[in-house]
Order: sequence, then C-alpha cells, then structure tokens
Amino acid sequence: MAEEQNQDPVAQPGQESTAQFQMQKLYTKDVSFEVPNAPQIFQDTGQADVKMSLAQRVTELEENTHEVVLTVTVTATIGEKTAYLVEVAHAGIFTITGFQEQAAHAVMNTLCPNTLFPYSRQLISTLVAEGGFPPLVLQPVNFDQLYAQRMQQMMQEQNQQSAGDGNGAESALPTND
Repeated sequence: MAEEQNQDPVAQPGQESTAQFQMQKLYTKDVSFEVPNAPQIFQDTGQADVKMSLAQRVTELEENTHEVVLTVTVTATIGEKTAYLVEVAHAGIFTITGFQEQAAHAVMNTLCPNTLFPYSRQLISTLVAEGGFPPLVLQPVNFDQLYAQRMQQMMQEQNQQSAGDGNGAESALPTND
C-alpha cells in the first residue's frame, strides 16, 4: 500500500508539521464587582436584564510567545437601575510556533480565548452569587464564529476602502492592539 504524504496547512512552507500550541501560564489579571444601588436594589422586583460584552488584547512578549487577555463584562439592570456590574480579565501566556501567520493569528483569536473563557465564566458566577444575587450561568461563546464574522467584516471594509481609493491593495490581517 502506498503512503500518502499530506501537507499541513498550518506549518511554515518547506517545513514538516511542527505546529505547537503551549499554555505557559493562566492567571486572573483584574476583577471588579460593583453593586451601585445596594441595598435598595435587593428590594426591587422583576427580572434582571443581563448583558455581556467581550474584549481581547494580544501582546507579543517575545518571539512566538504572547499574552492574551480576555475581558468579560456583565451588566445586570432591573428597570433603569444597575443591579450589578462585574468585569473579569483573565490572561494567559501562550507559546505558538510552527504556524503560518494567518493560522497563528486565528489561534490567538480563537483557541486562546476559548481556553480563558471557562475561568472567567466560573469567577463571574461566583462573584454574582456571593454578591447576593441569583446564580448566573453564562452560556458558552463560539470564538471561532466571532473570529470568522470579524474577519469577514474587516475584508468588506477593506474592499470598500480599496474601491474608493482605486488601488486594489491586498487585504492584511488585523493587528492585535
């Protein structure tokens, strides 16, 4: 039987598949929990309206090693009053080697936040319960889908800019601030 050699799309051209993703360290970088309308908010009736937002920052520490910080902010309101506001920033130091640039960018924006989110989710749940509120269980987040949507949106914006400039510049990967 003949062996087939598959080429790995994530490996650098001319190299064997040596793509590696290593988690060096996970840690809580910042935590904030506020109940600005206590104790009156505990006497209000009604269902809380809970909104969640996500932010991510990637910083290169050294070649192939990055700090990824995922910030999750949850705001609960009852009527016009803020019941609570919780913000958690979890970070990780990740070593990502052997990937092509586009694949490495995708890993930093999908696999890294997927790794961090469960820790933020658990801490937020604990803070809300200890703050005297009903338990809050955040639903899982599909970071792959969010990344794909963000890339599609950036490509559309770049295509619109290129059409306006008259120069057909190639699209580049977004930078991580």
